[in-house]
Amino acid sequence: MPAWSAWSARNIPDQSGRTAVVTGANSGIGYAAARELARRGAEVVLACRSAARGHAAAIRLRSEVPGAEVEFAHLDLADLGSVREFAEGYARRRPALDLLVNNAGVMALPYGRTADGFETQFGVNHLGHFALTGLLLPRLLDAAPGARIVNVSSGLHVLGDIDHDDLGSERHYRRWIAYGRSKTANLLFTHELARRLAAAGSTIVAASAHPGYAATNLHAGASRQGAEGNRAVSRLMELGNAVIAQPAAAGALPTLYAATAPDVRPDAFFGPRLGWRGAPVRSWRAKWTLDDDSARRLWTASEELTSVEYASLPRG
Repeated sequence: MPAWSAWSARNIPDQSGRTAVVTGANSGIGYAAARELARRGAEVVLACRSAARGHAAAIRLRSEVPGAEVEFAHLDLADLGSVREFAEGYARRRPALDLLVNNAGVMALPYGRTADGFETQFGVNHLGHFALTGLLLPRLLDAAPGARIVNVSSGLHVLGDIDHDDLGSERHYRRWIAYGRSKTANLLFTHELARRLAAAGSTIVAASAHPGYAATNLHAGASRQGAEGNRAVSRLMELGNAVIAQPAAAGALPTLYAATAPDVRPDAFFGPRLGWRGAPVRSWRAKWTLDDDSARRLWTASEELTSVEYASLPRG
């Protein structure tokens, strides 16, 4: 294995014969990850909310990686009906799935609700991906051994632990705390998913990653949202985006490591060496993201809220 400090996209193993679904792959971390997977031979499905941006991303990727096997498929994580349609469409076209990268997300939005009535950040960042993973799990099981699930969290999960009595932040909404809690949910989901996969005797590896501070549309959008609340915070974020942030291609490396490196263990969490930039390493995580009881409670609530049960895995 290459040294941590030297690991880059060049070290991605051959992905020929493997199929990957990457959510939010029309730009930023998702696009960069999809491009490198395609460059290494994977067939990649760009799962995106916007048809126009998704098709444009597919065209761009083919121009950057001649011969790439890539296609766009519509997926709106803010609508569980769309999540089901995507999963059903995938199952009709393909017998198996080797890699699911749950990358898409929203950040620091004003309070809003998804099509199903969930607070937007919790609904998109966690519940949409929880439902998608459960619905695609039979295809992942068909591809095992070697199948992986990567949930993209954030270093900002430290902003908040899950409040099991107020998952949707109904009592007091603070956009950054709600974002942090949704990213904590990503890590708790991975923790419990890895446990249940192991209990089932599955070889599927569920891991997590975060990009550090990367210059993407997600951060740019958060800067614009900040202008509606705290102008100083907005200006600080804009400065960070321009001066401090690493490129999306670098921010995608922890995700790509989690998705492809041969030594990745279940429930591992990867991020940049310096926390905000650098080569991928095992990342520090808040202790509450390893709480077994909290992870089980979130799992049970997520099944109830989405009406998606992981029938192939042990319960409780």
